[in-house]
Amino acid sequence: MQGTQMAEPGAHGDSAAMLTTENLDDMYLSFSLGEEEYAVGIRQVVEIVGLPRIMAVPDLPDYIKGVINLRGKVIPLLDVRLRFRMEARAYDERTVVIVMEVDGAPIGLIVDGVTEVREIPPEDIRRNSSGQARGVQSAIYGLGRVGQKVIVLLDAAVLTSDCEIVMADVGAVAKGGR
Repeated sequence: MQGTQMAEPGAHGDSAAMLTTENLDDMYLSFSLGEEEYAVGIRQVVEIVGLPRIMAVPDLPDYIKGVINLRGKVIPLLDVRLRFRMEARAYDERTVVIVMEVDGAPIGLIVDGVTEVREIPPEDIRRNSSGQARGVQSAIYGLGRVGQKVIVLLDAAVLTSDCEIVMADVGAVAKGGR
C-alpha cells in the first residue's frame, strides 16, 4: 500500500484532501449512535453499504443481528447500539453497515449513520486504561478531541470479538459441516 492515496470526502464541498499511507494511522471513520459520535480506525474499514436483507442466525446475543451475503462473502452483523446496551431503534434510510476487516475476517457494524473521516493525531487522544487495569478489555480505545468535540474511539477487535463465534459456526455450515 506504500504511496496509496484516496480522496477524503469533503465535509462542506471543499476540495478533497489526499490521504496517504503515512497519515492513515491518524484517520478515523466517525459515525453516530443517537446524539453521540464514535469512530473506528480507517485502516480496518473496507466499505460502507446500505442495510441489506439480514439472515437471522439463532442462539446468538441480541446485538449480533445475523449475517449478510455481500458479493459472495458471508459477513456477520453487529448492531453497535445494542452492543453498548443503548435503546433499540428502528432501522431507517440513514442506517448503514460499516464493513470492516478485523483480524483477517470481515464483520459489519450497523450504525445510525456515518459522519465523516476525521484526522485525530495521537496527542489529541486520551487512551482508555481503566478497563485493562481491572482485567476487563474495553471496546473503548480512547477519547479523541476534535475542536470542541469529543469522539469515542473504538477498538474494533474487542468490539467484535463475539462475532468470531458466528463466523466459526457459519464457516462450518458453509463447508457442509454440522
